[in-house]
Amino acid sequence: MSYALSTVGVPEAQQFDLWQSAVSQAFVPLEASAGGTAGRGFRGRLRGQSLGSVAVYEASADAHTVRRTARAISRAAPEYYKLSLQLHGTARLSQDGRHASLRPGDFALYDTTRPYSLAFEDVSSTLVLMFPRDMLVLPSGHVAALTAVRFAGGTGVSGIVSGTLVQLARNIDDPAVHGSVRLARNVVDLLGTALADRLDYADVPVESSRAALLVKIRSYVEAHLEDAELSPGDIAAAHHISTRYLHKLFSEAGTTVSGYLRRRRLERCGQDLADPAKHRLSIGVIGARWGLVDASYLSRAFKTEFGLSPSEYRRRSVEHRAR
Repeated sequence: MSYALSTVGVPEAQQFDLWQSAVSQAFVPLEASAGGTAGRGFRGRLRGQSLGSVAVYEASADAHTVRRTARAISRAAPEYYKLSLQLHGTARLSQDGRHASLRPGDFALYDTTRPYSLAFEDVSSTLVLMFPRDMLVLPSGHVAALTAVRFAGGTGVSGIVSGTLVQLARNIDDPAVHGSVRLARNVVDLLGTALADRLDYADVPVESSRAALLVKIRSYVEAHLEDAELSPGDIAAAHHISTRYLHKLFSEAGTTVSGYLRRRRLERCGQDLADPAKHRLSIGVIGARWGLVDASYLSRAFKTEFGLSPSEYRRRSVEHRAR
């Protein structure tokens, strides 16, 4: 399901009220206050998609602050996590006594069941993900220690997450993205990877420890997708577990090691094919970059996964951007 709203064309006196109503309906009930000069109109645009149980929005607006208050929570407290990735401008997220100052590329997580505030001091643009808390494989008590914590967009696992989210923002209107539940699941898994890197699991129950280990393994796979020789044995050895146990972990998650590795490689190829900065790279070069060195295999696997050949996928992406 698509959503789009703009305050352009609305009488100035009604613009901010419309914005407050829009963000409360799209996310959870929020209170808002405008920044800037009193009596001036408010520019705001909100557009997004529902990818299964994950909502993805891009919000661009003038300076303002939104607050999730205890009063609003007492009326209804749906159990969601939200993630804000700063695309342009700056923001300050506050929750649980912590404060995260976000610059472009940075992101932070927050919980809709507890009060928070998000302040934008100037014109800004933000990508917002909202998803059920149980989609994260990490214990909620441990995730609570990471709300309103800044994850830098330029380095490490958080840099991978940031890059993926930026690509998602660029393609939010692409028909190929609409309704992609698998894409949403992968994005949340990547977020779990970044969170797991910040946590200490010494006192986590066995079941949660397995989930955390799987997240770390996925992080390792993500960092080694370019290695065409990467095997289940390599992955197991890097985490000091048997190959049999590795296969069991992925089986419990409803997939296989090779299937997960293949899917992530194909998805990264898809991102490159849709990237205007890489339009001069051949499909074979892009495939080899992500460990898929056999061009004929890449073509078959890509069409099976996405319903389009790599060349068709690239052409449709170009046509969509030209609209």
